[in-house]
Amino acid sequence: MGLQEFWFLIIAVLFIGYFVLEGFDFGVGMLMPFLGRSHTGGDDRVAPSEDIADPDKRRRAILNTIGPVWDGNEVWLLTAGGALFAAFGGWYATMFTAFYLPLFLILVGLITRVVAIEWRGKINDPKWRTWCDIGIGLGSWIPALLWGVAFANVVRGLPIDADAQYTAGFFNLLNPYALLGGATTLLAFLTHGAVFLALKTSGVLQQDSMKLASRLAIPTLVVAAAFLLWTQFAYGNGWTWIPVLIAALAAVAMVLATQMKREGIAFFATSIAIAGTVATLFSVLYPNVLPSLTDPAYNLTIANTSSSHYTLTIMTWAAVFITPVVIAYQAWSYWVFRKRISVEQIPAPSGLSSLRVPTE
Repeated sequence: MGLQEFWFLIIAVLFIGYFVLEGFDFGVGMLMPFLGRSHTGGDDRVAPSEDIADPDKRRRAILNTIGPVWDGNEVWLLTAGGALFAAFGGWYATMFTAFYLPLFLILVGLITRVVAIEWRGKINDPKWRTWCDIGIGLGSWIPALLWGVAFANVVRGLPIDADAQYTAGFFNLLNPYALLGGATTLLAFLTHGAVFLALKTSGVLQQDSMKLASRLAIPTLVVAAAFLLWTQFAYGNGWTWIPVLIAALAAVAMVLATQMKREGIAFFATSIAIAGTVATLFSVLYPNVLPSLTDPAYNLTIANTSSSHYTLTIMTWAAVFITPVVIAYQAWSYWVFRKRISVEQIPAPSGLSSLRVPTE
């Protein structure tokens, strides 16, 4: 394996890590309005001390499940983008030109989500928190959908001319295959988030999350299977059946585990299913990085878009020393915040009573 193949593999691994980790972040953000509503009670699941009537406490409990880790998960995207820029500058330039509007919307969504998460607890006002919840929702739904659309278009190929310029408009990106890719990531992240909430919460919230995950699992399996089979038959080859089958088996395990209410196994299965799906996309893409629909001679490949051997060598040495530190830190943060969260553990709000500065 040469350095070009090595860095193609590294970028694939970084995006796999990003979608697996940030995937449940997006799922939690998308599900917060639904699982954060007041529990109606009236059954024997509710412990006497559990506060089920306060929807804000449920939403804060939901948000606290990702509070210690969501920003660390985004490091994978920053690292993947940086590696893409440094190792394959031509790929980066053409892709960001073609996907300018989708990537801009993703960026706006991510920024909105960051601000909403960080500022939600600063002001103790229901209207303020409602607007922040809207920001968290938009910042989760938009990237969850558009990432799938973007990656499906990368696999399908784009109208690229001899100068590696994208020659079509935005609506060319909204083809049936890409929309199916968007639906796949959207449903996969929803199920992944519901399973993560079931793994990280207790009491009624945990049971409601598991119940929702079991309802989402089968539609997710059906849509993901359609997308994977379309990908394999249209763009794959013999050996790319391997990641397809891994993703398919994991998706079936996800359905069984959610029906049996085994949240630990279900979370492992959704993680493998997402990893297998992303691995399939990169596998069918190789050795291209962005096929041309205009003429195969204009395909962008790892050979004609990579940086120099000297640059890749320096990047490799930097990755060898820095990557273990990043992975160790992230693993440690997950270990420290490994315990479950219940609604009754959520304290009273401590934010300011108003945006206005108090006067004497």
